[in-house]
This record gives sequence, structure tokens and C-alpha cells, in this order.
Amino acid sequence: MSFLDHVRTCNNGDLSVQKRFRVGGENIGWVGEEVADTLLTHFDCFNRDGDAIRLTDAAATPEERTVLMADVASELSALGVVDGLRDELFPAMRNWGEEPRFLIDRVAVPPFGLRAWGIHLNGYVRKPDGLYLWIGRRAPGKSTYPDLLDNTVAGGQPFDLTLKQNLIKECGEEASISPAMAGQAVPVGCITYVREEKGRIKPDVMFCYDLELPEDFTPVNTDGELAGFYLMPAEEVMEIIRSTDEFKFNCNLVLIDFFLRHGLLTPDEEPDYTALCEGMRKGDTAL
Repeated sequence: MSFLDHVRTCNNGDLSVQKRFRVGGENIGWVGEEVADTLLTHFDCFNRDGDAIRLTDAAATPEERTVLMADVASELSALGVVDGLRDELFPAMRNWGEEPRFLIDRVAVPPFGLRAWGIHLNGYVRKPDGLYLWIGRRAPGKSTYPDLLDNTVAGGQPFDLTLKQNLIKECGEEASISPAMAGQAVPVGCITYVREEKGRIKPDVMFCYDLELPEDFTPVNTDGELAGFYLMPAEEVMEIIRSTDEFKFNCNLVLIDFFLRHGLLTPDEEPDYTALCEGMRKGDTAL
């Protein structure tokens, strides 16, 4: 096990066995063969376009596509392709800041290989003996990745909030961090990757933030998604990542990025240093 193994785990997607998903003549996602067969068998609004799967022009505007894709997501849930619906809409777009081609229920994003956006925050404390990190543990009853370790705050990015609004919301729900304190978080870049899970591509983007917290502050979860928090020396967190799979897969990258930026991983000491730096941006050209 190594830091680089976690980067490779996040970038295990093989696009050569996927079909492009096209909307209005534009490649916007990826569809596996099994999902492609389901779409072509059960829906009139999808057809083959060369080696791609295309959403027909029956819905020509973002608003019309949103209505259509809501029906598609509901039927995919009924067919068992997705596990229920979350009633949380995510934007379908290639690049941040664009007008969404449509909105779709969060749970239906992976079958279409759409890019999902999220925010991840490392809350840290500066002590005389070095940096400490607040690490969360996901609740045992959580539907995805239960019991695994997590970043201080993390969440998907819905269409109707700015990044800052979402960060403040998630900070309050997940760690009882006040809006004033959350507003001090520093945006430090983004991480991209192309991951495959159960034949579905995740070309995701994580917007990363650092927040230095006072020593007398203890995060408390309020939405039930985390079982609790641990304040750990950064070196201990590094060793957990270096030698185990205890963290949710993409949280490893957020923390490795933190170690690189804060000089805890150096090119003199880490033989995979350049590969780690390069591996944080693997999803930039996925679409």
C-alpha cells in the first residue's frame, strides 16, 4: 500500500470500454454497455449515434430535458438501475460555471457518467508540535461507504447553491461550524479523477478548502451522516493513508493534497512525489 495506490484507485476508469453520452451533439458523459442496452430498450428518447448514446432532440431546451430526465431517473429507479431517488438535483455540464444542459437526480448521475461536483474541507489545528487534522467517521448506517474515515466536511454540489453557500451549509450540518467560521475557509484548488464503480464512470471534481480551527473548537455532527470526529496528528493520518484503506476512496486524495501543499510530503522524501502531483488532475480531459 502507498499514497500512489490511492491515486490510482481513484483513476481506474477505462474509457475505452464506455460509450460517450451526447446531448445536442456534445459529449457530456459516459455510458457502459449494460446501461446503454437498458436505455435503448426501455426509452424512446435515446438512440445510437455512431459509437455513442444520444439523447434525442425531443427535448431541446435545458428545462425540457430536465423534465424528461426526471421521468428517466424515475423509471431507472423502478428498473433497479439506481437505488431510489434522492430528490436532490445536480447539474449536467462539462465545465464549472456553464449553463447546465439539464438537471438530474443525484442518484442518476453515475449511470450517465456525468461529472459530479463536490466540496471537501480539511479542518486543521496548529499546535506547538505540528499540524493536527479533524477526521470524521461515516455513520454505520450510511448508504454509501459506511464506517469509513472522511474529511472534516464534504458534500455534493447541488445546482441551486454557490460553492460558498454549500460549504457554509455543509459545515453547519456536518461539523457545527458557524457561518462566520466557515467563511474563513481558504479555497486551495480542485482535484479531478476518472473512477469506475460497477461499470459506471465518475469523472468527478472536488473543490478543496482548508480551514484552520481554534484549539478549543470540537466539531459536532448534526445531520446523522457522521458517527464522530477524531483530532489526529497529521503524521498519524499520513500513516493511516499510507498503509490502509480506512478512508473513503476520494478523501485520501484530498488529504494527500493537503500533505503536499503543507510540506509534509516532500520531493526529497517521497519517491512518488511527481506522480502524486500529476495524479490529482487526471480527470481534466475526461469529457
